[in-house]
Amino acid sequence: MSVHDELAQARHALDDLARVMDRLQGNLGNGLDVRRARADTARLRDDLDLLRQIAADDEPLQGPAQPDVVFIARTPYDPSMWVGCEDEGVGSRHGPDVQQGHPSHRLLHRTPRTR
Repeated sequence: MSVHDELAQARHALDDLARVMDRLQGNLGNGLDVRRARADTARLRDDLDLLRQIAADDEPLQGPAQPDVVFIARTPYDPSMWVGCEDEGVGSRHGPDVQQGHPSHRLLHRTPRTR
């Protein structure tokens, strides 16, 4: 169990103790022993808060994770890797039915409309 889990469990138990002390005060009145037990409960709460601060201070600060460095080879990639792929927005130019020529030659020419 981690320190934070232990502290949370202790805080839960202390909250239970405070509820029991409220019921006891209702049954026994506001005598010296009840007031002392309530003061002890409040002191325990303060001490537990201090322990939580110490645990938070001991935690190492974690900044944003550094991305892994990926080295890109300067040599050309194997052309078989591109078989069946398409260039974005241009169309396939790596398959067996490669069209030759400049892309502007393949554009459709529009004829002007006559009125």
